[in-house]
Amino acid sequence: MWMKKIGLSGFWGVMGRSSSFTVVIILGLVLNAAVVCNGGITSSFVRKVEKTNDMPLDSDVFRVPPGYNAPQQVHMTQGDHEGRGVIISWVTVAEPGSDTVLYWSENSKRKNRAEGIMVTYKFYNYTSGYIHHCTLRNLEFNTKYYYEVGIGHSPRKFWFVTPPKVGPDVPYSFGLIGDLGQSYDSNRTLSHYELNPAKGQTVLFLGDLSYADNYSNHNNVRWDTWGRFVERSVAYQPWIWTAGNHEIDFAPEIKVSLHPLSLIVTGIMSPTEHQIVPHPSGTQSRGLQHTSLSCHHTQHMGKYTPQYRWLQNELPKVNRSETPWLIVLMHAPWYNSYNYHYMEGETMRVMYEPWLVQYKVDVVFAGHVHAYERSYRMSNIAYNVVNGICTPVNDLSAPVYITVGDGGNLEGLATNMTEPQPKYSAYREASFGHASFEIKNRSHAYYSWHRNEDGYAVEADSLWFFNRFWHPIDDSRSA
Repeated sequence: MWMKKIGLSGFWGVMGRSSSFTVVIILGLVLNAAVVCNGGITSSFVRKVEKTNDMPLDSDVFRVPPGYNAPQQVHMTQGDHEGRGVIISWVTVAEPGSDTVLYWSENSKRKNRAEGIMVTYKFYNYTSGYIHHCTLRNLEFNTKYYYEVGIGHSPRKFWFVTPPKVGPDVPYSFGLIGDLGQSYDSNRTLSHYELNPAKGQTVLFLGDLSYADNYSNHNNVRWDTWGRFVERSVAYQPWIWTAGNHEIDFAPEIKVSLHPLSLIVTGIMSPTEHQIVPHPSGTQSRGLQHTSLSCHHTQHMGKYTPQYRWLQNELPKVNRSETPWLIVLMHAPWYNSYNYHYMEGETMRVMYEPWLVQYKVDVVFAGHVHAYERSYRMSNIAYNVVNGICTPVNDLSAPVYITVGDGGNLEGLATNMTEPQPKYSAYREASFGHASFEIKNRSHAYYSWHRNEDGYAVEADSLWFFNRFWHPIDDSRSA
């Protein structure tokens, strides 16, 4: 496991095969279904135009598990910097119940116990269930574990597999989902990911989770339904979270203004902070180093802010001999050629892009724009107000920027693109889908994007990545 990832995301630090023959075939498919523009390729694939609606509250994917006080909304994330810990979270409704997690390895009959904590919160006229968080520590690498929650009432059993020990040439794969929501299209995206033979061993989530804030009074019941909806995946593999603008609960009409960092400022936690445990920023994970930065709060982006100082100190720590791959996650993209959220990330880009080039970040993943786009390796860091040099240029030290904000939420697709397609844009398409990033060794990784309308193994876009530290040749035009 060998990459370093730095997440410039909503709010939290998110750390995180194809043969060459397949790549050639995919290239042929892309060229046959695309239009070459001033920049790269604008896909000519046209998705059927239809309204995106949230699934009703009585949908089967929101079903409450049977049994008295049965745990629901079970989810897990990485719990340490090595891959030997996970955080298990769940909700009980009738009463607090037990904070205990029983867990054991596949080849062991001895059950271990871990004790967690329980919290609740109130948001306007909503009162949460009892939210439990429990950390399992000192797990063995590359081992399947079973775990039970809800001890004493209606226990439920799940399983997960720990990652292999971190090393520069250890393979590992990540799924990428952003802006998911809980619509019918969201369900198609999650199903498509689950059934994909190339799905990741861990999901890197690119922000905007439940879209509960789109409802009157930020109806937090929609956080509960979302938690039950994604349980079928996140109870079995870690999802590492990047938060977005829809995790900011700013509702002046009901005199509520909270966001996931509000606990630090006010001692009051937001729904996201209670429900989804944040992952430590700047984590080493699966041979990757990664970090997350806030995109939607100016107080977090400015010079000399805690976030600025933290990133300034974090990037030089990356040892590319141990964690060759350096990945950044953010929510709002810096390079975006859609007329949605256009240039919203510009303030942040001007502040931080020189560092990403200096430290040779391999790839930046973002969401926010409800469509798909991939860039070439470009940078725009020469401008200094006086010289007027403000055009992106080819830069082999720069990352590839990929927007995967196409999870399927109720706000629908972004379909209006800037014309002509800018030179930094390699491929763009207004479709729902998900992506995967497969680390092969210290020098190579394989990336693919899958639209929902295709078969599970079909790659609508793909690229072999060459590591910027170990193999810094031009890869962004080899799709």
